[in-house]
Amino acid sequence: MRLAIDALSHRYGDELAVDDVSFGIEAGELVALVGPSGCGKTTVVQSIAGHVRPTAGRIALHGEDVTGVPPEDRGVSIVFQRSTLYPHMTVGENVAYGLDARGVAPARREALVSKHLELVALDDQREARPTELSGGQRRRAELARALAPSPDVLLLDEPLSALDRTLRIRLREEIARIQRETGVTTLFVTHDQEDAMALADRLVVMNEGRIVGRGRPRDLYESPPTPFVASFLGRANTFSATVLKSNPLTVRRGDETVEIRGVKADVSDDSTVTCHVHPEDLSVRPAESRATNPSIRGTVAHVADVGRRYDVTVRIGSGEDLVAEQVSSPPAVDDDVAVAFPGDRLHLFDRDEGRRVPLSAV
Repeated sequence: MRLAIDALSHRYGDELAVDDVSFGIEAGELVALVGPSGCGKTTVVQSIAGHVRPTAGRIALHGEDVTGVPPEDRGVSIVFQRSTLYPHMTVGENVAYGLDARGVAPARREALVSKHLELVALDDQREARPTELSGGQRRRAELARALAPSPDVLLLDEPLSALDRTLRIRLREEIARIQRETGVTTLFVTHDQEDAMALADRLVVMNEGRIVGRGRPRDLYESPPTPFVASFLGRANTFSATVLKSNPLTVRRGDETVEIRGVKADVSDDSTVTCHVHPEDLSVRPAESRATNPSIRGTVAHVADVGRRYDVTVRIGSGEDLVAEQVSSPPAVDDDVAVAFPGDRLHLFDRDEGRRVPLSAV
């Protein structure tokens, strides 16, 4: 294990920011630490970098405890959310800065600067000042500076958050390429689910200071372990229901009974559950049409044309809406419709315990 975090906790005064966080990263992996703003991500990454001394827990590199080791002796590089390039230095001098601090010989230093500027496609900007660079170029210069000392671990703390969407996607692809080419062990910290899922080998999902999910992006998206993960990773619809029968799964929503044929649930009858289903798994049909999949009746409240698809919002009860993605020919506002979904794409959680309810084929 290249990096291991064990039972990490930290308080700012009386506020518990990080609570018993443990995870590891293997050599060469790119792991995303993802969660909403204020969930404790930055405290974790600052603890790994050595800028925060955690209240409790242990940080190990190559199996060696570095919790009390100064930042400059950890072999960890970090790229922050805001640019930290020195404005009075050229791009080349910025990249060389960390090498100078480590006493790298001049000839070796120049070779490393050239190598890493070429890696990030900035070899023609060596003599430029940071103020002469675009936002994306500054990010790439910071990556070159962070990579030049050959760190054991690279920390990327929200490096894409201040960029517009087009530039963010382009730089995200550049980060993926650079990480593949260098093989550097990387922890990518972000609140953006799309960036995390597009880049990471694995996700560690945090909420309110704790880890609430971990695994491969697709696995967490298709089999979320908690209601928070189901709602946070991608878009999800949520509605409440009461289980009338577990086999086949039959639920009641208000006056409507929905039978999900071919599916049984490991849950007691009369349990109250929270149901999650992704918009792309829903289809909207006229209310009177027959559907082979289970469906819920409602009224179209809004139709949004978002370019490649329509987002159709259907009101299914007081305070509860479902958003369905439709490629063409959306219904009109105030139409009575049925919203259908495949039974195997539904995620159920016990509302009282928050646990995932296992579903299986009958």
